[in-house]
Amino acid sequence: QALVSSSKWLQLHGLKRNKLSLSQILSQIGFQHRKDYVTTLGKLVASRYADGLFPQYKRAQDGSVYNLTAKKELILHFVDCLLGAIELYRQRMEWLTSQSRQIFGVIQEQCIVIVVDFGSAAPEEFDLCRDALSMVLVEQVTQIAKFNLIRAAQDLVKWQQNCTPVSEHTVKSAVTWLWKLDHVTAASHTNSPEALLEAMSDEVVSS
Repeated sequence: QALVSSSKWLQLHGLKRNKLSLSQILSQIGFQHRKDYVTTLGKLVASRYADGLFPQYKRAQDGSVYNLTAKKELILHFVDCLLGAIELYRQRMEWLTSQSRQIFGVIQEQCIVIVVDFGSAAPEEFDLCRDALSMVLVEQVTQIAKFNLIRAAQDLVKWQQNCTPVSEHTVKSAVTWLWKLDHVTAASHTNSPEALLEAMSDEVVSS
């Protein structure tokens, strides 16, 4: 499943094109109750001909009033459209908060370095971390262009010298490298900053 921004996702599912914002819906099922400035009175005066003739809706945001003229069928059509949009948002949120995305969020950059600092993790936690990282490699890194892995430790360890193009082979290689790492504790509090600086030294890296 492609990693797309919310804006692109909205466009792909037609939610912008289908005019489902409150203002857009109101403009399609009625018309705004207008006020105009009357010079002789020196004040804004609202038309009164629609009073009692149409159901009216007052927007809390700006106080504007709309006279509703749509038939029941059109209202029900918008109900169906809105329910469909809600379901798409539900699916999107479910996807955004599932599997590796629940831990790492959504990787949108095309060239990344993952800096790994296991700190003083116990052996069981060490394996859990590697499981999570393997998941993000398989589920998300496979969707981008280039990547690399750097382990923060007394002797900094890099999977590759520079960011490498993503392919089935390189992702498998990175997962294998990850599971061959020894369970050692980072020697000092400077290990992570050094690893981050090393990651940032690769000019093609965006995150």
